[in-house]
Amino acid sequence: MKKHHLSCAILLLLLTVPASAGARVLTDSNGRTNDVPDKVEHAICSGSGCLRLLTYLGAQDRIAAVDDIEVRRRKFDARPYAIANPQFRKMPIFGEFRGHDNPELILTLEPQPQVIFKTYTSSMGYDPQELQDKTGIPVVVLDYGDLGGNRPALYKSLRIMAKVMGREQRAEAVIRYMDGLIADLSRRTGDVPGQERSTVYLGGVAFRGPHGFQSTEPAYPPFQFVNAINLAYEAGKAGKAGKSLSQSDIAKEKILEWNPNVLFLDLATLQLGDDAGGLFELRTDPAYRMLSAVKEGRVYGVLPYNWYTQNFGSILADAYFIGKVLHPERFADVDPAAKADEIYTFLVGKPVFKEMNELFHGMAFQPIPVN
Repeated sequence: MKKHHLSCAILLLLLTVPASAGARVLTDSNGRTNDVPDKVEHAICSGSGCLRLLTYLGAQDRIAAVDDIEVRRRKFDARPYAIANPQFRKMPIFGEFRGHDNPELILTLEPQPQVIFKTYTSSMGYDPQELQDKTGIPVVVLDYGDLGGNRPALYKSLRIMAKVMGREQRAEAVIRYMDGLIADLSRRTGDVPGQERSTVYLGGVAFRGPHGFQSTEPAYPPFQFVNAINLAYEAGKAGKAGKSLSQSDIAKEKILEWNPNVLFLDLATLQLGDDAGGLFELRTDPAYRMLSAVKEGRVYGVLPYNWYTQNFGSILADAYFIGKVLHPERFADVDPAAKADEIYTFLVGKPVFKEMNELFHGMAFQPIPVN
């Protein structure tokens, strides 16, 4: 009986939703066209990273509800947008994380969202057209992109979202800021002679959960930005030059064969606990103990790259720290922690490096003791 009453209530809501006043036609990242209101006061963001993008645009105050990942309390959290906005934890829930929406919950929200933004629609979550049909709310699909070869897709999505929310100037400011930082990193390191470029490896990258030291990102943007020699990329793991691929597991024997000059540890691996993960492996595995970087103390902690998809602010902050480790004379004017907070303040509105680093036992942007 309760289910019957709820279904009737949803049908009544659908029948009484007013036509969008002053609607305009907008094309999303998938080429779908939709009528969206001229002025959007309330929206929801579905899918990995979607709410992060809206926060970059400074429009998070117009969120009507969140997915369930935002209300979870964890020992670790590497999402600066969420740390800067603790109010998300107390908001209504419209569905499960990674885009698994609940149309019935969406239709009971008050206020009702006028638009649903949605990322990663081809690989996970609720079908956008079906969601739109069931709720009567326009669904705008966004390609999350990245800071590598898919940077144009990221910027296009920011502009689409900004157009819907009336934040076009802010979108252009975010794009200029990101491009400016990447250009600055290139200016500082672009002319480093080949023989002076360090070989590097990043271990412990998360992918739908924490992983050990063999997990890496072959096209890790910070290494590209500071012109380091990423051995995983050089080995052909990243495929076509400039194209960013997802996480890969590298054979331990290959890492030992490479014997990189400098090792970086993605601190997402700490989620595996004290008796597992990349840090535990570096400290206890006899094979890894033979690496010269482990013997000589050239292992450094960086903020997680992938946490509810890619953290663009942390990627840029990590790049400045990595640049300073590899070329201290070229980054003499940079305090990596202060630079991280400059980046976070611009993108998410608050300096959150200290708070986030405390969650990771103060290991970010530091040499990690492994001996």
